[in-house]
Amino acid sequence: MKKLIKRIIRTGLTLLYRIMSYVLPVKSNVIVFEAYTGRNYSGNVRAIYENMVKKGLDNKYKLVWSMQNPEVIIPGNVTIVKRTRLKYLYYMAVAKVWISDSRMPLWLRKRKKCKFIQTWHGTPLKQLALDMKQVNMAESGGLDKFRASYKKNSVMWDYLISQNSFSTAIFRSCFAYDKDILEIGYPRNDVLISSNKEADIIELKKKYDLPLDKKIILYAPTWRDDQYYGKDSYKFNTPMEFDKMRDCLGEKYCLIVKLHHLISDSVDWKAYEGFIYDCNGCQDIAELFLISDMLITDYSSVMFDYSILKRPIIFFTYDLEHYKNNLHDFYFDFLGTAPGPVVETTKDLIEAIDCYDADSWKELYDAFNRTYNHADCGNASDMVVELIESFNR
Repeated sequence: MKKLIKRIIRTGLTLLYRIMSYVLPVKSNVIVFEAYTGRNYSGNVRAIYENMVKKGLDNKYKLVWSMQNPEVIIPGNVTIVKRTRLKYLYYMAVAKVWISDSRMPLWLRKRKKCKFIQTWHGTPLKQLALDMKQVNMAESGGLDKFRASYKKNSVMWDYLISQNSFSTAIFRSCFAYDKDILEIGYPRNDVLISSNKEADIIELKKKYDLPLDKKIILYAPTWRDDQYYGKDSYKFNTPMEFDKMRDCLGEKYCLIVKLHHLISDSVDWKAYEGFIYDCNGCQDIAELFLISDMLITDYSSVMFDYSILKRPIIFFTYDLEHYKNNLHDFYFDFLGTAPGPVVETTKDLIEAIDCYDADSWKELYDAFNRTYNHADCGNASDMVVELIESFNR
């Protein structure tokens, strides 16, 4: 019965949206922003929006944010709408510009006068979209349906932002995309260049109530496709022994944890008070990049962004063979390319942290930077805003 009701509602919304998109005129000043299907105010989309606000363009344009939680606080002169509700349908129908970093609902029809800037959300290590050979996600509906959803989305894009030439080539393939690719670096990384200053970093540490006398390690793992509760609801399972980490590293280090936005587990870190700081509520992970002295990750695209800072990265890949062989194959030789130690146990992780030698990783790290960060120059947001301004000239 619930499925029937949902289907009726979806049909009604689709019909209403189609009517509005044919009847209502496109408004040249309306821009709709959406990050991670409305889950967060973050990433490339946020960086572009805040650049517009900084330039005072929130008074020239009608800036609209699509959110699953419309109570979120967003700076500037903004209209916040709940995703897939009536106001959302209206603004999507009349907008001159859509800006998003992920897939849109398949029932949306993009009008010819509307420009869609797809920012995407990371350089790919893992095979994406049409390149994937298998799908284990809860909401996939099978490989054919999964691929079809990407095809229907990518044909709507007018511009696709790429962080580097490697991504540009991959995106052409995995999205079957033949329109404009803006190889300009990621807007969300502009701040890693402009705010990588001691004074700014100290202020951020104070903001998150972090100790100023310890080195900070950021733990930012990705999610596992085959470990889920249901659609968009994934588990956090790690063999990392936090007791051992605290006992061995607690005098010199503290650990800040930022889980992937698809992970729904709420972890109680109270037993590790003073060593582990829960930063899951942080909307902008770039702030955590700036305040951390070292990154621990696995297969997450945070590796590409964090490497701009040229700080140590350690890869805790306890399930490497299973992940690569059963979940996502990789686009490149991960073990031969990773610009830092690759470890599988907590013991080896602690040793890698204690004994990290930057000089021994310099050659690989420099090669990694040349390949994946060559376009990140600190002005990507400016270039996107200039493009938006050009639409009405």
